[in-house]
Amino acid sequence: MGAEDRQPADTSGRKPRERRERIKGRVVDRGFVRIDQLADELGVTTMTIRRDLDHLQDRGWLRKVRGGATAQPSTAFHGDVRHRARAMTAEKDAIARAALPLVKPGQAVVIDDSTTALALTRLLDRHAPLTVITNFGPVTQTLADSPGIELISLGGTYYPAYDAFLGLRTVDAVASLSADTLFASTTAITRGHCYHQSQETVAVKRALMDACARKILLVDHTKFRRRGLYQLAPVTAFDLVIVDPGIPASDLDALQADGVEVLVARPEQPRP
Repeated sequence: MGAEDRQPADTSGRKPRERRERIKGRVVDRGFVRIDQLADELGVTTMTIRRDLDHLQDRGWLRKVRGGATAQPSTAFHGDVRHRARAMTAEKDAIARAALPLVKPGQAVVIDDSTTALALTRLLDRHAPLTVITNFGPVTQTLADSPGIELISLGGTYYPAYDAFLGLRTVDAVASLSADTLFASTTAITRGHCYHQSQETVAVKRALMDACARKILLVDHTKFRRRGLYQLAPVTAFDLVIVDPGIPASDLDALQADGVEVLVARPEQPRP
């Protein structure tokens, strides 16, 4: 009998769904949690925790690593949307402020399933009236009660960990639309190309790019140090790239050498 089998069974009385919700919360809040810690805290065996982590990983909520689980993105894992929303918030806000003047009243604007573009969403009511098209749940929630905003939510297969609609049905929903401007982000930029961790995401983003007359890429400087599995498009496929002031000179020079139009957002000025 192994050490795992000698541990006590679940004495908490929690159902698997409730226990997995607690595991998700701990991983997102802490960034990384060890399997033995979770077993002790929840009163279950480490084997039970491993099964729970497999279940949550299969649904995109977290990533199993040696000895535990993490919410940090990787080449094959996009990261839980709550964890992503908490990262690089000052940089995302700077990018959003730089992008806002590009939105004109009366336009049809597409916002993709990125937390960088979500920062722009919170400012859009300043330029109403607008039509906003999105497949991202947080964008829909942010704009649901905004006066002057006509909101079009794209359907499809719902991915809870992304809080977004993705897949072929979403692509079909996009095909019938024509919009002025797309504000999108990407998981990683490598050798002048944008990458993502899922084919479903790539398919929808390509459809959104095809549906818009102007395509604007919003990226913070950390995207140039990440990796993704599936290639979306070259950065040159976007009409403008907006980056935060933290972008290294080498990355900025590489973009401009490729002929990419780049706007570096200004940092927020301290209030007097």
